[in-house]
Amino acid sequence: MSGLGGLNKAPNGVVLGMVQLQLPTVVSEVDLANQTQVIVDMVAKARRNMPSMDMVVFPEYALHGLSMDTNPDIMCSLDGPEVAAFKQACVDNDIWGCFSIMELNPGGMPYNSGLIIDNTGELKLYYRKMHPWVPVEPWEPGDQGIPVIDGPNGCRMALIICHDGMFPEMARECAYKGAEIMIRTAGYTAPIRDSWKFTNQSNAFCNLMVTANVCMCGTDGTFDSMGEGMIVNFDGTILAHGTNGRPNEIITAEVRPDLVREARINWSVENNIYQFGHRGYVAVKGGAQDCPYTYMTDLAAGRYRLPWEDEVLHTDGTSCGFEEPVRVFGEKALSDAAE
Repeated sequence: MSGLGGLNKAPNGVVLGMVQLQLPTVVSEVDLANQTQVIVDMVAKARRNMPSMDMVVFPEYALHGLSMDTNPDIMCSLDGPEVAAFKQACVDNDIWGCFSIMELNPGGMPYNSGLIIDNTGELKLYYRKMHPWVPVEPWEPGDQGIPVIDGPNGCRMALIICHDGMFPEMARECAYKGAEIMIRTAGYTAPIRDSWKFTNQSNAFCNLMVTANVCMCGTDGTFDSMGEGMIVNFDGTILAHGTNGRPNEIITAEVRPDLVREARINWSVENNIYQFGHRGYVAVKGGAQDCPYTYMTDLAAGRYRLPWEDEVLHTDGTSCGFEEPVRVFGEKALSDAAE
């Protein structure tokens, strides 16, 4: 099914390359410029590595490393030189690319953002991470939802980032909006290896959707990222898996969005993305289309509360050295609001 990693590409196939990028250390503007060039060079390597490749995917933190440094001097913007370099690399190598930036946010903490750029240099997808990995990450929670785009060779594609994939609602939202391929980029380290694997598979199977997933790789002298490039078919079968933890290896596979569409239309048993909203259609016409899930209705009404809510110990980032926040979601920072 994987077409020997994409060497034998079918007319309806999409060949993906997941870069297990060496984990960098970035503390200055010079470091940022140097790492931008590393990524640009790796785009060119991906094209040389696999002439049939449609998209090269870089992990979360590919540009900034895992320091969680929020220094404005090394934050990025959509119109900045780093994104411009990524766009030019996609044009020069006639390839789509998925990239990670930490985005300057004058109204609060930076956003952890993901970009998909097409082979003409056009920004096709812009996503802000919805679920930062608390209490470790200081990033502002995403405020723009999950976009789904027309990707290479006519596929429908979405992007989520790292911890997002631990929430089944995120993958379900991607599929509900039509995604046939869901990219998941990450910076995870080895303790998450098993959780990474089974959530990538469950996100695929439960939604009849290909998931293509990759982490940073190697060590920066403090953290050890695990690589684990993994491309999973819509039935939960792993098509390709980078298990040797070799930095800068590109894990490739061909996926077939046309077969995703075929399964979503023709499957009866385990067509879960359809059946979720049509409960028991054998017994009642069209199935039940109510919302019997308390957590959904409570969240929508702004009253989400766990039975053990008052006993939860970690509810901010102070355990990881961050100050307790005072600004509520949607408010600008006081310094910004005063201008």
